[in-house]
Amino acid sequence: MILITQGIEPPIAELYLSLPRTDIPARTTRGRKIARFFGASLCYLVILLVAGWSTLAIYFDFNFPRLRIFAAITYLVVVAGTLAFFKRPRRSLLASLICCAIVIAWWLTLKPSNNEHWQADVSQTPYAEIHGNQVIIHNFRSCDYRTELDYTCQWLTKQVDVSQIRGIDLFMNYWGSPYIAHTIVSFDLGNGDHIAFSIEARKKIGLTYSAIRGFFRQYTLIEVISDERDLVRLRTNYRHGEDLYLYHTRATPEFAHSLFLDYLGFANQLHDHPQWYNAVTRNCTTEIFTFKAMRTHPLDWRILFNGKADEMLYEQKELAGDLPFKELKQRAWINSAAKAADKDPDFSTRIRENRPGFSVTLSKF
Repeated sequence: MILITQGIEPPIAELYLSLPRTDIPARTTRGRKIARFFGASLCYLVILLVAGWSTLAIYFDFNFPRLRIFAAITYLVVVAGTLAFFKRPRRSLLASLICCAIVIAWWLTLKPSNNEHWQADVSQTPYAEIHGNQVIIHNFRSCDYRTELDYTCQWLTKQVDVSQIRGIDLFMNYWGSPYIAHTIVSFDLGNGDHIAFSIEARKKIGLTYSAIRGFFRQYTLIEVISDERDLVRLRTNYRHGEDLYLYHTRATPEFAHSLFLDYLGFANQLHDHPQWYNAVTRNCTTEIFTFKAMRTHPLDWRILFNGKADEMLYEQKELAGDLPFKELKQRAWINSAAKAADKDPDFSTRIRENRPGFSVTLSKF
């Protein structure tokens, strides 16, 4: 019996191995199919995203404007060709990433310039001479507005004694989403005198601001240095559908001095070495947190979604005014006060009247 079994065992084993594996659970097979489906879907989603970004980068930033549409369509045709040639999702993804890498390599070669046909309100870049506490600011902007787009700008020279700086106020400007705002930082010099700094997208003649364009190399950075009758009144009295909020911070004079000098240093840097604006990574708020004075500030998601930056500062006890945040924000709204003050020489004083936090004792920022 043993001999017979030994004689037939190998053929039976081979036959067994050649049979389909019906013992694999159907649940395992279904799980593999689902995993492959989601894996392929993820690959194609990434392909769609990188192809979309690359196409827009070519469309907006291609060096020859008349060929932008043609170049963008050509890129899409190449990507579509790789998808048709490489049937497997992973290979298609690799091919599309290579195409995108080529576009990025070209895109990174684009250099910003200060020598363009700029709109009148950003035609000059400010810079400063710093001699200890004495500062001379050149190209200090002073615009006289008739409407939002009808104005006359003067570019002045202003002398500042940094030792006179008493504190910092924060303006937050909303025009749509509660998660996105424009920030203006104003330094109190006493006697109703304030110097405001606004980091913005510098626009060429004929080019309006677009959040989509802001992801590409359409704008350079500019730091506008002006008074509040210019920067604030533009947004409350001449633009429509915008809301402006004013907060007093708990910044000490020492911290205010340091941040003021950081702003001037950044202005000098942009004056000599232009830099690209980016709607997410290089904008009115993210740049502030790169300054030396702000490097110890904790990172927070609301630095990117800066419409919530006032809430962040309130939680960190950096805003003055002993009120619940909701009430503090309601009373920080200044549109009606700014419209009433309008061309009053005491504009900055009037928009602060009865505003919470502006009579508190200053403490550490």
